[in-house]
Amino acid sequence: MTAPLFSPLDGWAAPGWAAPGWASDGQVAADSSTVDKLKNWAGNLEYSTEKLDQAKTLSQVQEAVKKYGKVKVLGTRHCFNNIADTRDQFISLVGAEEQIVLDEKNKTVTVNSGLKYGALSPFLHKKGFALHNLASLPHISVAGACATATHGSGEKNGNLATAVTAMEMVSAKGDVLQLSKDKYGEKFNAAVVNLGALGVVTKVTLKMEPTFLMGQYVYENVPLDQLKDNFDKIEGSGYSVSLFTNWASKDITEVWVKYKMDKSKSTKTQPDNEFFGGKLATKNLHPIPELSAENCTEQMGVAGPWYERMPHFKMGFTPSSGKELQTEYFVPRQHAVDAIMAVSRLGSQITPYLFTSEIRTIAADDLWMSPAYKQDSVAIHFTWKQDWPAVSKLLPIIEKELSVYNIRPHWGKLFTISPEILEKRYDKMAEFRALAMEYDPKGKFRNDFLNLNVFKS
Repeated sequence: MTAPLFSPLDGWAAPGWAAPGWASDGQVAADSSTVDKLKNWAGNLEYSTEKLDQAKTLSQVQEAVKKYGKVKVLGTRHCFNNIADTRDQFISLVGAEEQIVLDEKNKTVTVNSGLKYGALSPFLHKKGFALHNLASLPHISVAGACATATHGSGEKNGNLATAVTAMEMVSAKGDVLQLSKDKYGEKFNAAVVNLGALGVVTKVTLKMEPTFLMGQYVYENVPLDQLKDNFDKIEGSGYSVSLFTNWASKDITEVWVKYKMDKSKSTKTQPDNEFFGGKLATKNLHPIPELSAENCTEQMGVAGPWYERMPHFKMGFTPSSGKELQTEYFVPRQHAVDAIMAVSRLGSQITPYLFTSEIRTIAADDLWMSPAYKQDSVAIHFTWKQDWPAVSKLLPIIEKELSVYNIRPHWGKLFTISPEILEKRYDKMAEFRALAMEYDPKGKFRNDFLNLNVFKS
């Protein structure tokens, strides 16, 4: 059976960065009778309860887990489906006591799980360190991004979760577990991309590397046909490369090439004016061409710290269009071009409901529930207009067209792929389910999304 994985609202929430139901400092508003329903970042999803406890310390997390029969962690609310929803009780670790502990000898940093990458990254840079990858927006929390295998880009770069070397987690009994890659091996590979099914992650330890500067150039109107013979060359032209199109023409509208800079140079040497048939942009651009580039990270080859170039959007500004829906499918790298051409043939159906699509690469990993598990992947992302009735009809058409390539969906975005098909495409699904039963036998952390897509109940 195929079922959409969230319930559309009767009406859409107004766009804006501050999520409804939260005071400006990120705390739950005191008078619940005067606040709106809790919604996700984009306003497309209304959560099923307003019961939310703010946990600022480890002991408060333990108390909440012991107190409630069913509980879910609500992070920065950037998921577009109901993977984090509950009818029972939320707890939030966003805004908890900030903890950033550097281990310079082992090149790791340990942080509280609700910390946003946009807050962590400048601190690391000042200390001389960097992370290997960042998502297209820095507004998301470390634990939430890793739990859903949120990824960033780069053919040699694993997703954000591949930087995790250890985690602190509160179990269903309220016990504190210390999990590490060295001690837990394959169980650790299961726990990192945990989908919120194993426990409440309170701390995360990440690998670091020496800090570096980056720049980025954007090229416009690269013919789509160039991908047939040059896809690997295009994706290999930078540290991270993103292709943007709305499928309305036979061009890739924009190609964003992000690259590491030589320490001895403040700017890159003059770039080529042409790039596989495209032209070098003469001003900063937004991935959605109709929008202002004010919200976007600096382009035109201007040097900047890694954390100010790897994301597409600046911290403190609304990323993307704000009021939108998102879908993303991961394709095995060897099928990337065929899959892209398959989507392009649906262009006339897709374009009217789309802001933009992004195509980017992700390196293979060993994390059981990662869409890039054991396979180098290419992600085909859709940023939709908020028209769920239309999008809900399009997703099965796209998924059917791509089914021959055994696509895996992004766990935090919209899809209609059935649980039976997901089971076939995740080699470790049954083992992950067994591990979740071991960690949480009574299902304290399960919800409708997990029951449908993982536990099939």
